[in-house]
Amino acid sequence: MGRSWIAAGKFLLLDYTELAVSFSFFFFFGWFARLFRRGRRDRMPLNWPVVGMLPGALLNLHRVHDWAVKLHRRVGYTFWFRGPWFLGMDYLCTADPANVHHIFGLNFSNYPKGSEFAEIFDILGDGIFNSDGEAWKAQRSRAHAVVSSRPFRAFVADSIRDKVAADLLPLAAGFAERGAVLDLQDFFLRLTFDATCTFVFGVDPRCLSAGFPTVPFARAIDDAMGAIFLRHAAPRAWWKLMKRLNVGEEKKLAAAREEIDRFINQTLTEKRIDKGSMNLAEKADLLSSYIINSNINEGDGGDSDDWTSTKFLRDTALNFMLAGRDTTGTAITWFFWMLSENPEVESKILEELKELRRSSDDDDDDDDLVVFDAEEVGKLVYLHAALCETLRLYPSVPFEHKSALRDDVLPSGHKVAAGTKVLLSAYTLGRLEGVWGEDSAEFRPERWISEKGKVKHEPTYKFLSFNSGARTCLGKEVAFVQMKTVAAAMVYNFQVQVVEGAAAGQPKLSIILQMKGGLPVKLKRRTMN
Repeated sequence: MGRSWIAAGKFLLLDYTELAVSFSFFFFFGWFARLFRRGRRDRMPLNWPVVGMLPGALLNLHRVHDWAVKLHRRVGYTFWFRGPWFLGMDYLCTADPANVHHIFGLNFSNYPKGSEFAEIFDILGDGIFNSDGEAWKAQRSRAHAVVSSRPFRAFVADSIRDKVAADLLPLAAGFAERGAVLDLQDFFLRLTFDATCTFVFGVDPRCLSAGFPTVPFARAIDDAMGAIFLRHAAPRAWWKLMKRLNVGEEKKLAAAREEIDRFINQTLTEKRIDKGSMNLAEKADLLSSYIINSNINEGDGGDSDDWTSTKFLRDTALNFMLAGRDTTGTAITWFFWMLSENPEVESKILEELKELRRSSDDDDDDDDLVVFDAEEVGKLVYLHAALCETLRLYPSVPFEHKSALRDDVLPSGHKVAAGTKVLLSAYTLGRLEGVWGEDSAEFRPERWISEKGKVKHEPTYKFLSFNSGARTCLGKEVAFVQMKTVAAAMVYNFQVQVVEGAAAGQPKLSIILQMKGGLPVKLKRRTMN
């Protein structure tokens, strides 16, 4: 009898176990099917248990920017991305101009960069891009005074013209003469690295010179940017562990920081030695301007709260170096890619340049390499429009992220709790039909020209390439002077032909929207008749 009860118990236990397993599988597949149907309906990535939407994002990582555009088009201009549990990777993603205006302008104080941003970009120290509140206001006021000053603007214009004349055009002519392939992206990034070093430090490291040498300071900044990108992509706990163990990209970042600090400290020491003889008319670079205006005391300590400290100058210089170094070179690269895809636009720009030369007193010789100065490029409306159109489609900084201080409700109706991370895609914003019209995917510089033939202004919450609101880029005009000077000289003097079969035109996974694999081209000298 006892054995019968035991047997019956085993049978019932097995029966209940099978039933529980069957029910679990039924529940799981039913839940999966519901999620799948919902995912097919709204085309959102599946929100899996534990890992969230991360698998869908990883599957589309190779085309993440275009994937984001498709998501915003299908599910709305604002949606939630749910990351793995407990890793703090949930984001409210938005490309709604009304939300951008609210976050960057109307309720600016509620959306600082935040402590997490400063932690990711800790190499920037307490500089303007990591700062919030009163510290940010004070730094921006000082930076604005320098960047908007007449001596600095003149220094920038003269420096970039001289660099184009002395290095860019002769090197380009050499490639044209040899018929050699040139990576135009590397070419322009070297140029803008030298130019930005000159603007910020008053030093030309000659990264763009014969043989394309490796410059330790440039390599260090490349390594730093790579590590910063990983910090954006990986969970905070992962990269902090790598930092503690000093391995991988974090090891590279530590070495890069040492090289960056060595270069800046050496430059700062030399300027302090020369400070007695400094004249703002002769030394108008940013670092010299700060030293002269701040009346720095030699041997100052490193108190980060001291406006005249070595640390303050180090952080300020590096912030401006990283802001201007890759963004401009990347934009010019995409500009020439767009010209290769739209030859009719190149023809219009060339005709505008020819008209400008005809109106000047200078006669062009076929052997001359023509350089345009800042006053001349300031008259080029169509070129300016084509650069704006390039930046609309390929913003150098493709995304921004903010963190809410207090509970809020966005114009889109989405509730934002304190601590919520908001991800804003400038790349998506520039490609939405509801923002730019049915032809938003087309490269059409004419959209930037008014009926009176002037450059048309677009609000920054719609055109986010130079940030928006109170944090609108201080160097916007400096960037346009550089881009127009370089673009005008290259278009006027050379035909730029993308190498046939080159896998160009795809964005690279990076903080800056560089082109994956570079832009291989061949150059041919133009003859003006």
